[in-house]
Amino acid sequence: MVESRALGDSGLATPRLVLGGNVFGWTVSGDEAFRILDRFAEAGGTLIDTADVYSSWVPGHRGGESEALIGDWLRRSGGSKSGVATKVGYTDGLSAKAIAAACDASLQRLGVERIDLYYAHKDDPDTPLEETLRAFDRLVRAGKVKAIGASNYSAERLAEALAISDQAGLARYTVLQPEYNLMVRNRFEGALQQLCVDRNIGVLPYFALASGFLTGKYRSSADVGKSVRGGRMDDYLDARGLTMLAALDQVAAEAGATPAQVALAWLAAQPGVTAPIASATTLAQLEELLGVMTLELSPAQTQMLDAI
Repeated sequence: MVESRALGDSGLATPRLVLGGNVFGWTVSGDEAFRILDRFAEAGGTLIDTADVYSSWVPGHRGGESEALIGDWLRRSGGSKSGVATKVGYTDGLSAKAIAAACDASLQRLGVERIDLYYAHKDDPDTPLEETLRAFDRLVRAGKVKAIGASNYSAERLAEALAISDQAGLARYTVLQPEYNLMVRNRFEGALQQLCVDRNIGVLPYFALASGFLTGKYRSSADVGKSVRGGRMDDYLDARGLTMLAALDQVAAEAGATPAQVALAWLAAQPGVTAPIASATTLAQLEELLGVMTLELSPAQTQMLDAI
């Protein structure tokens, strides 16, 4: 039995891995996707992350493909204990009307009566925060959503949203999903991280492996064409990135682990972080990711990675 961590004040809990659903309906589908989901649930995974826009970037797709695939799996699995987190507002904003319509569409695709965790996918400066929060509050009171979260919010906007919820007696954001990994630390560390610690907000970082860079798969420009995400590697293939890979290799050898497992374990050990989000397109990739559920780094290993 793997240990679960409380996800802030959301009432949810998760082991130290949330399964990313951005690949479903994109780079993995059908029976292979179902096998990945089956294995994740079997290993004790309790939360699958998706969004209403996944995988709208694929030619011929409109968004919702990932939710629909997960919904098919939920029906096939007959009452899986794995919950679902999904998101709203990436393309249509966070007006009350947009949130209400998007929630009903997501519920239908997922084939569930309640979304476990419903995120504002990104801040919408054109809609008053109170309007957005009242819309989410109505969904919670109607039983359509258990908990709400924010993704891609600044410390200032998250603090403002929390104050509005407290003052008006509305459901509040209890989970944050920021971009955070060993290569990109400035978007979470500092005021945003401290706010989450102080207010007991669960944190589930995305891009936990820096789009695959921290797996060690990309070590030169010749490796960039290895996957559909290779185009992101130009941001990381520099002296700092190569030093990071060398450190991950060293810690992995010491711990009997892989660089990806070490990178995820470092994230899971950071103050405020509940669990990293990572996706898999094969069962072999998932088995590697599952290692983070039990891997513990020593203080010296964590400090060496911090220093880079």
